[in-house]
Amino acid sequence: MNITAEMVKELRERTGSGIVDCKKALIESNGDMEKAIEYLRQKGLATAAKKSGRIAAEGIVDAYIHGGGRIGVLVEVNIETDFAAKNEEFRSFVKDIAMQIAASNPQYVKREDIPQEVIDREKEILMAQAMNEGKPANIAEKMVAGRIEKFFKEVCLLEQPFIKDPDKTVKDILNEKIAKIGENISIRRFVRYEMGEGLEKREENFAEEVMKQIK
Repeated sequence: MNITAEMVKELRERTGSGIVDCKKALIESNGDMEKAIEYLRQKGLATAAKKSGRIAAEGIVDAYIHGGGRIGVLVEVNIETDFAAKNEEFRSFVKDIAMQIAASNPQYVKREDIPQEVIDREKEILMAQAMNEGKPANIAEKMVAGRIEKFFKEVCLLEQPFIKDPDKTVKDILNEKIAKIGENISIRRFVRYEMGEGLEKREENFAEEVMKQIK
């Protein structure tokens, strides 16, 4: 099949990958756009896996303030070189991550960061809920396994749906940036402050407000 410049352009716009990679993906997928996207995604995952062991000691600390000072986020994201830390693609990614934290309020970067006692306590609560629903013990255990996965997706930044593309997780976006920039990237830590946190106040849909600002 003849791979046209228009096809390469479309794939590049949809994935952000380089021209050479897009052309190769289309050739490998015989011009099938969706298969080419999946090919590039898998290539990105493989690239990210290869680079994950490399030390990322440079980077930036960025801030995002939302709603006239109602929510504030500080996030540290590391990359391998100072040169890459100045890359606009990298800095834009860090800003997106700060906005993600403001909107979705994760508690941890990844599930490995969650203290075991927190997981155990959550499992106890979920088991009690399942038993109160009248489920047999074996069924309750399966329900807890599924619900604890949902818990991880809610509280872990890397497992949350990305606010700009909910079909992908933050980890998917991270892997794409690693493949595109060519260096290992690590979201190291963050802190999120919410005005009046812990005080009684009306409920706000902060995710919706943040999305309005980025459109």
